[in-house]
Amino acid sequence: KKKKKKKTKILLLMMLGSKLGMTQIFDEDGLRVPVTVLSAGPCHVTQLLKDNNSVQIGYKEIPDKAVSHSKKKYFEKLQISPLKHLKEFKVSSIDDYEVGQKITIEQFEVGQTVQVTSKSIGKGFAGTIKRHHFGRGPMAHGSKNHRAPGSIGACATPGRVFPGKKMPGRLGGKTVTVKNLKIVDIDHENNLLVLKGSVPGKKG
Repeated sequence: KKKKKKKTKILLLMMLGSKLGMTQIFDEDGLRVPVTVLSAGPCHVTQLLKDNNSVQIGYKEIPDKAVSHSKKKYFEKLQISPLKHLKEFKVSSIDDYEVGQKITIEQFEVGQTVQVTSKSIGKGFAGTIKRHHFGRGPMAHGSKNHRAPGSIGACATPGRVFPGKKMPGRLGGKTVTVKNLKIVDIDHENNLLVLKGSVPGKKG
């Protein structure tokens, strides 16, 4: 029997934005809810890709001097201002979009759950205690193993360190996706989305 191919998830609602920070609000029952405020859009459709049924959108207008000559001519051809961020999204049909189309947060509703992908805060080179939550050794005077990682493998057999071994290294600065974040409030005038919970990454 032939194995069935897994269906790829199609993103119907798409938006680029930046994180403004976290705060708290009170719901109807008087309970405190931690929320993250995102500045979402407005975005512009910059390209339609028929091969993989995707739409490229851009976000955050920048001055002409901040882009290369080729990109400047590219945006002039589209008759839109130069944009800092460009990202492709898969859609059900590209017929619903056209180049230059403006995408705003009007497509979202309070109560919806969204998926947010962002880059986590980079924390530099970290040891095993901070990076993998290892326990430390005795802190007595005679102990020579306070924060050491310990053994990383045997000697002659197998004579190597197994791939994936938890060791010191760079912590953070990776692409992280958080699912099922509920939209608590929407500010259409200022293009703000208020999501329940935290979103990875720094402000801006």
